[in-house]
Amino acid sequence: MSSETELLRQLFNIAVAAVHPSQCLPSHLPPPPAGRTVVCAAGKAAASMARVVEQHWPDQLSGLAVTRYGHAAECQHIEILEAAHPVPDSTGLVAAQRMIELVNPLGEEDLVLTLISGGGSALLVLPAPGISLDDKQQINRALLLSGANIQEMNCVRKHLSAIKGGRFAAHCAPASTISLMISDVPGDDPSTIASGPTVADPSTRHEALNILARYGVSVSPSVKAHLESERSETPKPGDPLFARVSNTIIANATMAVHAAAAHAQQIGITPVIIGDDLQGEARELGGIHARRVLADRKSRPILYLSGGETTVTVSGKGRGGRNVEYLLGLAVELDGAPDIFAIAADTDGIDGSEDNAGAFITPTTLARAQAKSLDPKAHLENNDAYSFFAQLGDLVVTGPTLTNVNDLRAIICGRLNNQRDMRC
Repeated sequence: MSSETELLRQLFNIAVAAVHPSQCLPSHLPPPPAGRTVVCAAGKAAASMARVVEQHWPDQLSGLAVTRYGHAAECQHIEILEAAHPVPDSTGLVAAQRMIELVNPLGEEDLVLTLISGGGSALLVLPAPGISLDDKQQINRALLLSGANIQEMNCVRKHLSAIKGGRFAAHCAPASTISLMISDVPGDDPSTIASGPTVADPSTRHEALNILARYGVSVSPSVKAHLESERSETPKPGDPLFARVSNTIIANATMAVHAAAAHAQQIGITPVIIGDDLQGEARELGGIHARRVLADRKSRPILYLSGGETTVTVSGKGRGGRNVEYLLGLAVELDGAPDIFAIAADTDGIDGSEDNAGAFITPTTLARAQAKSLDPKAHLENNDAYSFFAQLGDLVVTGPTLTNVNDLRAIICGRLNNQRDMRC
């Protein structure tokens, strides 16, 4: 591993550490209530958030957390369930039903502490009456392949749910509800994070219908009838049911990107933050960033940083993920330009549904690919960037990080000249 790729990996680790629940959650904990405290957590960071609450809570508590398979953390008083992501399964359904059973008996002196992180939309699933889990699974799969962004996907999810789009807050009343959120969505809209189970929803059922039509997603007659009915509408801003609800974002991509930038600055590398909420087609964004870097080259090393969440419109049959697709688009556009290195990886440790967080590219990426008879453009066309980087040995594998503020992308333009550039 070159000193440049080693530094890129260090920067990723620093960014992830800055948004881990152990760092960002304790200072946001409220004082214990006069009554009971029930913790309800959902998302890829749910179990680690629950563990941090247990470590810092001065009173008794109980509760339930649902997280992705492989993302569990040991807790003493909060039960942990693992469920499927990104397509929901029956365990996510059981978790949602049990959380409602936990909060329904609570009174005005009690507190529901909800811990929300990315992935909660799939992990906490409770279809609206008349909608089946199979309906939700089929729509999720279709939207994931369509290129729809997270805001669009969650708009549809909220209007097909009995728990998302602020509906969980209605079950918590009259208890106070404090929701602490790790944001994985560009723009940090609380109503979009895990489809906002405790947040008033400004989107409408008409928008949900338009999104399904825009991406050509076919639905069952029962789903269509539900979305055409007033009963599918979510609680809106100003609804009195939110009078005792607070929602606070405790970590986001901005924190991760700025942590990486601060380290670069400390070791004498100029950081340039392109943006922390970038969206768009992954391969196209890779091309845009390549052209920017090539047009802005300097004699000294510069670090270009960005965060956010891209999309991939799947037309091929390969193995991919938005970060590796971004990198392959970047590599193709750079066309072997010297002294440019990059990493793109998901802060949760999982790029899409594969076992990697992301990958690296180096100035030799295309040459090494040619030596192995790998055609980067063909792999890109087949949405097969994972296989491309796997054969080069350039995947970044971290395992679950137990946090999630979406993607970190870092590009070093210029060689590191001395050991000062590598100090940690």
